[in-house]
Amino acid sequence: MWHLMMSQLAPRDPKGAYIRPESAFRDAIAPDSPHPPQAGRYRLYAGLGCPWAHRTLVTRSLKGLEDAIAVVIVSPSPDEGIWLFEEEEEGCRTLPELYQLAQPGYTGRCTVPVLWDSETKRIVNNESAEIIVILNAAFNEFAKNAELDLYPEDLRGAIDSWNDKIYPSVNNGVYRCGFAQTQAAYEEACNELFAMLDEIDATLAANRYLCGDRVTLADVRLFTTLFRFDIVYHGLFKCNRRRIQDYQHLGAYLRDLYQLPGVAGTCDRDSIKRDYYGNLFPLNPGGIIPLGGDEGDLLDSHNRDKIGANASN
Repeated sequence: MWHLMMSQLAPRDPKGAYIRPESAFRDAIAPDSPHPPQAGRYRLYAGLGCPWAHRTLVTRSLKGLEDAIAVVIVSPSPDEGIWLFEEEEEGCRTLPELYQLAQPGYTGRCTVPVLWDSETKRIVNNESAEIIVILNAAFNEFAKNAELDLYPEDLRGAIDSWNDKIYPSVNNGVYRCGFAQTQAAYEEACNELFAMLDEIDATLAANRYLCGDRVTLADVRLFTTLFRFDIVYHGLFKCNRRRIQDYQHLGAYLRDLYQLPGVAGTCDRDSIKRDYYGNLFPLNPGGIIPLGGDEGDLLDSHNRDKIGANASN
């Protein structure tokens, strides 16, 4: 029965390893496209518990796009297994209804985040890795922090390299641990996860951020996983060799990113615990939300501005 429930929650390969389906909507914002950059035209649909949606909220905040792009928060329904709107959006009560409005007959997953074009009534993109690239550059004329480039040309090779390593082993790696359906699949994912965390921690001994002295999209992508790690992944997903706050450099790095202007306002610990422990029935059948399990005091001093020769920048 557990395997049946898990197969409905998380698709697996023959060895019992979790396979994440790809996102379906992959358009961009561009002047000569069906989706030109305009303030007030686009909305972000996001769930506060979701790390993938959280990336887009962090990027939007860092760039200062709050006045240009509205955010609508959706909440998971433990009974229906779908995302729900607090109030109707485009005449829709649920996220699957919105997907059907955008593409009648759509049969894929209805996930967040969603970058929505309110003029064409279409989904521009539902792949978080691409949405944050869009938010970084496509709306600069409306951004309060247009000078902040989170994906600069001179660092793109390093950023992409880190993303290629961190996504399978950490971002998706925690899910590969939590959703593994065999002991072998779990151990493989867990070993890869902590090997990469060790590598990142060693890198951060000499670099304030992953790519040097400048925060980039690589840091944004890692941050939302690290923020949830001690709260839910350590316990619920059996990623329990170490907590992030137990790492000398990763713990301080997490505090550094959390204290960047606007980032803390995108973080909701209560929603994260409620969404994970309350909605993943096969992993937590009783739905009991633990009182403990947090990432420490993220407002403590991090002293990471002293790392690296160019840290003053």
